[in-house]
Amino acid sequence: MGRGTVCIGTQDTYVRSRKHGRADRHVGQPAADQLAVDVTCWLRPNAHTSPQRILCHTYGRGKDQHIPVPGWPYSIVCALEPGRSSWTAPLDALRLAPGDDTATVTGRQLRDLIERLITAGQWRTGGPDVLVIADAGYDAPRLVFLLKDLPVQVLARMRSDRVLRRLAPSREPHTRGRPPRHGGEFVFGQPDTWGTPDTHTVTDTRLYGTATARSWDRLHPKLTHRSSWAAADGTLPIIEGTVIRLDIDHLPSGAAPNPVWLWWSGTDATEGDTDRLWQAYLRRFDIEHTFRLFKQTLGWTCPKIRTPEAADRWTWLILAAYTQLRLARPLAADRRRPWEKPVPVERLTPARVRRDFRHIRPTATCPAGAPKPSRPGPGRPPGRKNTRPAPRHDVHTVRKTDTATSRNKKSTTPRPRRTG
Repeated sequence: MGRGTVCIGTQDTYVRSRKHGRADRHVGQPAADQLAVDVTCWLRPNAHTSPQRILCHTYGRGKDQHIPVPGWPYSIVCALEPGRSSWTAPLDALRLAPGDDTATVTGRQLRDLIERLITAGQWRTGGPDVLVIADAGYDAPRLVFLLKDLPVQVLARMRSDRVLRRLAPSREPHTRGRPPRHGGEFVFGQPDTWGTPDTHTVTDTRLYGTATARSWDRLHPKLTHRSSWAAADGTLPIIEGTVIRLDIDHLPSGAAPNPVWLWWSGTDATEGDTDRLWQAYLRRFDIEHTFRLFKQTLGWTCPKIRTPEAADRWTWLILAAYTQLRLARPLAADRRRPWEKPVPVERLTPARVRRDFRHIRPTATCPAGAPKPSRPGPGRPPGRKNTRPAPRHDVHTVRKTDTATSRNKKSTTPRPRRTG
């Protein structure tokens, strides 16, 4: 199955084939103007014969620590629904190869996807820009630079130790020397460097109490020739955006809430834009429900596949199966467990739709033919040794190029601040 075969689509195929009165229910559909992108890993710690494995950073394994585990990371893009929902529309999946830069690969992936959406008529000239929502693991200014010629805006979370720069001050007359390119610092961890926010909103929420959002306009990172910008020639660009800080009263779990820092590629944000952006970022967590359904319910990571090419094909089959569940969503009945609470039919979760899918599938058209009967081969006779063992492959690790730094030298700043 090739890339691009899973799209937002419609429900006409299932509606025409299903002959009962539940076919015309209104179900919220994902929109192509809000896309969430994230990397999820297919962990293969014991697959020594599988090539192109990378150390994937996992959280919550062991003693609640970040532990690198060998596996295949996949960058998945999903369209988000408005409002609270555990449904998304997976549009693309791409495996990261050893040595790939996440921002560069994701930029190419988003460019190819958005061009397909424009060709398919999901976005038209004059419509709102596509909002790409990402977590703190992505270099948001790099994504903006790679997608600058497309109708795209980027909204991403930033770590709380970042340092951004303001606009360069106006140059005084008769001043000699090179003019500065960056202004004063905006340190996330130092409130005395923030100044007066450009917008300030207060919103009452059901789960988090009072949500206070403040934004500061036209802030940019000071880029350096390293990481994904190491191969850039000449003067690095200045990519301005809006910084949003979100504070809430409490979390549903009872834990102490930490402030959330967001960076938006747009400028001149109004109070309505500020509220819309932080609420759109909360919708990004719907993609985590999709990942959990892939792994725990649809069995994405269950097969012991050896080659990464076979893993790619299996991944696209999982995306196609999830798309079938989403298209069958208005046709499913609520077959809940005795201990589960009833929910309206328009609020059925993907797992509940899957329970009723066995009653929908016989009435739907199937373009595929019947599978041919087959019988597995005899295999290697018992007692005979394997004369052609599969080759072993090492896990790809990033090696440091600077070997002159002494390993025994202790740092005086154990947590350096991020200047870019």
